[in-house]
Amino acid sequence: MSLVLALYEPDIAQNAGTLARLCACLDLALHIIEPAGFPVGDAGFRRAGMDYLDRAAIHRHSSFAAFEEWRASERRRLVLATTKGAIPYADFAFLADDVLLLGRESAGVPDAVHARANARVIIPMVAGARSLNVAVAGAMIAGEALRQVGGFAPATYR
Repeated sequence: MSLVLALYEPDIAQNAGTLARLCACLDLALHIIEPAGFPVGDAGFRRAGMDYLDRAAIHRHSSFAAFEEWRASERRRLVLATTKGAIPYADFAFLADDVLLLGRESAGVPDAVHARANARVIIPMVAGARSLNVAVAGAMIAGEALRQVGGFAPATYR
């Protein structure tokens, strides 16, 4: 098993497409928890994902309950990235089969989803900053998680 990146009801197609491209490049599966604020075939999603979408392992769940059913069957820990997090992401000990969950751009995740998380991590920021773009936050946290678990693919140069 390897790390998974999950998006909770994403609002912005371009951010989801960017994260799909990230997942394709880093060999991570992307799970999209519906409803999304755009059709997954949206032009913005495809433009941001570029030709990498054909290489991305994208799984869709019709609801958070369906996602939780999948996660329980896989026995995976849920690590929520949130501005209400308690542990700086770089101080957290990631596991190779964690699910890294990112909330909606407009609203994060509801309290019920917070309650289901096994851990809540935060990206420390300067005073007065509210949040980062979800694609930037996802890349930062996924990169640290992969570094910790030795999950980066061997480097290839052209």
